[in-house]
Amino acid sequence: MTEMNSRKAGWQEVAKTAQEHRDASIGRVEPAVPDVPQYLPRDVTPIPKELLSKEEVEITQTFTEDLLKSLASGQLTSTTITKAFLRRAGLAQKLANCVTELLPERALARAKTLDDYYAEHKRPIGPLHGLPISVKEHVGMKDLGLNAGFVSWWDHKAEDDAHILKILWNAGCVFYVRTTQPQTLMHLETSSNLYGVTVNPFNRELTSGGSSGGEGALIGLRGSCLGIGTDIGGSIRSPAANNGLYGLRPTSFRLPTDGWSATMAGSEHIIAVIGPLSTSLEGVKIFMKTIIAAKPWLIEPSLLPIPWVDNQLNRIGKRPLKIAVLWNDGVVKPHPPVIRALKEVTEKLKGTDGIELVDWKPHKHDEAWEIIASLYFCDGAKEESAAIDTSGEPWRPMSEFIIKDNPHVKYHSIEDVWYWQGRREQYRRAYAKVWNDTATGKSEDGELEGAVDVILCPVGPGVAPLLDTAKYWGYTSQWNLLDYPALVFPVSKVDSKVDLADKDYKPMNPKDEFNHQLYDPEKFQGAPISLQLVGRRYEDEKASPIVDVLEYIKEKTGLPFASYT
Repeated sequence: MTEMNSRKAGWQEVAKTAQEHRDASIGRVEPAVPDVPQYLPRDVTPIPKELLSKEEVEITQTFTEDLLKSLASGQLTSTTITKAFLRRAGLAQKLANCVTELLPERALARAKTLDDYYAEHKRPIGPLHGLPISVKEHVGMKDLGLNAGFVSWWDHKAEDDAHILKILWNAGCVFYVRTTQPQTLMHLETSSNLYGVTVNPFNRELTSGGSSGGEGALIGLRGSCLGIGTDIGGSIRSPAANNGLYGLRPTSFRLPTDGWSATMAGSEHIIAVIGPLSTSLEGVKIFMKTIIAAKPWLIEPSLLPIPWVDNQLNRIGKRPLKIAVLWNDGVVKPHPPVIRALKEVTEKLKGTDGIELVDWKPHKHDEAWEIIASLYFCDGAKEESAAIDTSGEPWRPMSEFIIKDNPHVKYHSIEDVWYWQGRREQYRRAYAKVWNDTATGKSEDGELEGAVDVILCPVGPGVAPLLDTAKYWGYTSQWNLLDYPALVFPVSKVDSKVDLADKDYKPMNPKDEFNHQLYDPEKFQGAPISLQLVGRRYEDEKASPIVDVLEYIKEKTGLPFASYT
C-alpha cells in the first residue's frame, strides 16, 4: 500500500489494519496473554501480578543486571525470560495501549539460538546474552514497518536494522516488542491516529509521556526492563519521569542513530539523540557501556570516539561534590509534588559528607525556548504537515500545539537559519559562562576548581500531565538546546494529602498560569515523581559524571523513596 493508496483506502482503514496487525501479534503468544477486566481502575500497575504466574512476575520484575547474571550463570534460559516478557508486554498493551507489535516467532527463535550456544559453549555469547530489549517503533528493524507515527507512512519498511540494533544484537540481546510513538514524534505525550492514546499505567487519566511514551508505559508496567528511546526535546526523559524509571539523554554524537525514521532527515539545527530507559540505573550504564564499547564511530563517522569511563565513584569521594539546585526556571513554577521531591532529596544531601549544595540561578530560559522552537521546524513544518495531510488523517491536539499554535514555526531562508544558529551558539556561550562563574578558583595549570559538577532540577513543571495538556517543554528542551546530558531518576509518588495546591500563588505569566491551573492533587494521586541530573557537554560519565553522581546520591540518600512495582 503506497502513500497514495493509503489516502485512497482512508486513514481509518489503515489504522484498523495497524491495530489488527498488533492484536494478531499478541494473539500468537503462548500461553495466551490473559484478558484484563472490562473496567480498569485508574492505577493498573498491580494487575500483571494478579494475572501472571509467580515465576513470570519474578522474572519480569528483576533488574537488568540481575537477569544478565542469571543468564550468564545458566540459572535461567533466554527462552524462559523471553516468554515471560512477551506475556507481560502483551498484558501491558491491554492496560496502557503501548505496543505496535510483538515479535514472538523472531524472539523465541533468537532465544533458542542463544540457549543452544550456551549449552554448547558453557558461556554467554556477549554482555547482553539472552536479554529481551524493547524498541521504539521508529528505530528501524529490517523488513518491518517504519511509520514514525504517520498514517501515510504505514507501509514504509526498514531496509536494514538500525546501527544501534546491530550492536545490541551482536552483544546477545533479544528483540521482542516494538512500542508506540506520537504523530510527528514531537509530543511530550504519545497519541497517534494509528494506535490511539498511550496512557500512564500509574494513573490512566495521565499521559505516559512522549515521544517514547510506549517505552515509558511498557517499562513502567515491567513489560520490559530495558528499552530504546529517542530525544529531541524531552522524549526519553518525559516518559522515564512519568513512569518512575531511569532515562538518559546522552550528549549528541555519542550513540549511533543511523537507521531511524523521521521527517527533516539531515537537519542539524537541534540534534536528536538515542538513549536508554530502564527499571534500574545499572541498566542505563550497561546499555551505554555496551554500545560505546563497540566503537560505533568506526561505522558512523559523525560519532565522537569517546570511550565509556566506568566506576568513577572513588574519584567523586576525593573532593566535595558540588550540586546546584534549580528550583524554578523562572518561566513556569513546578507543581507541589516536584518541589517536595527537590526538598526531600536536598534535605537528605545536606547532612552528607563530601557534598556541597548551592542554588542554580536560571539564565534566560524563556529565551532558550524561543531559540529552540525556532530551530525545530526550519521548513515551516512543511514535511511534518505533508506526512499528516497526505493520508487525510486528523491532526492530534499536541501536533496542532507544537506546529499550528506555535508562533516560532516559520519557513526560514538560509540567512534565517544562520541567524538562529548564531543565537543558539551565543546562548550556549552565555550559559557556559554562568557555569564557569560558579568556580571558586583555578589550578596551577589553569583548570577551574570548585565549579558546579551537576545541576539537580525538575523534569517538567509537574508529574505526568493530564492528557492533551503537556504544553511546557522548558525543563527538558533547555538541555537539548545546550546539548547537555541529562539523567532522570525516580524519587517518590504524589500524595494528595501532602501535596496540596498553593491557592495563593500568583502566576508569573500565561504559561505559568496555565500550568498552575492544571494542578489538582486528587487528579495526580499516585503518579511517580522524578527529577533529573544535568551535566556539562560530553560529561555523560567522565570528570563530573552524572551517572556515577546519581549512584553516589542513591547510596547516600536511599533513593527512591517509593516502590514502583
